[in-house]
Amino acid sequence: MVRPERDRIGGDPENHVELDETLVGGATRGLGRGVHDLSLVVADVEVRRRKPKANGLVLRRHGRYAGRVRLEVMPDRSAKSLVGFVEAAVEPGAQIVSDAWGGYNELTQRGYRHVPVAMSGNPAMAEAYLPIVHLVFANLKSWLLGCHHGVSPQHLQAYLNEYAFRFNRRFYPFNSFRSLLGISGRSAAPTYDGLYSGSWQHPRCSRQMIAG
Repeated sequence: MVRPERDRIGGDPENHVELDETLVGGATRGLGRGVHDLSLVVADVEVRRRKPKANGLVLRRHGRYAGRVRLEVMPDRSAKSLVGFVEAAVEPGAQIVSDAWGGYNELTQRGYRHVPVAMSGNPAMAEAYLPIVHLVFANLKSWLLGCHHGVSPQHLQAYLNEYAFRFNRRFYPFNSFRSLLGISGRSAAPTYDGLYSGSWQHPRCSRQMIAG
């Protein structure tokens, strides 16, 4: 469900991109109490402005809504991993709002207009500066649990790809079907052995060339 030649997001200078990470996972049957198999997931989300209504009013979250999203499982929170993902997923020159984690410090050097915000663990700050990406994470986790009742870390990236595909085309259901037909007609399907041996990797932003 990944279009090989998909473009990078954040190309509109009037909008910005929210960037954050979350942990996906939970208790695993047979491993006792506690939390197991947590996976680090990073997301870039376009934040678009709603056009004013005829009466001058705008709706929901200060007149802003989520555009396209990119999601990827990360091995760690290092600058190499996080900045590499951003460079593959977001257009150079885009304004990116994130928390003040040091792994994002190189974004300005890489040509992005980076706005780090010190959250200090304050939920109100997160709601004020990163509301859209947190909404994406909340919906993602509800979808994974409600529809799939949990997924394995080995195949989490495939579910992230499906979620992004559905999310990015949520306003155009017919185009979703047409896009999926086009992608499937040009893509080689993995074998069962390839999926479970690890020889076939689920598509990721940072492992492919993306057209601008």
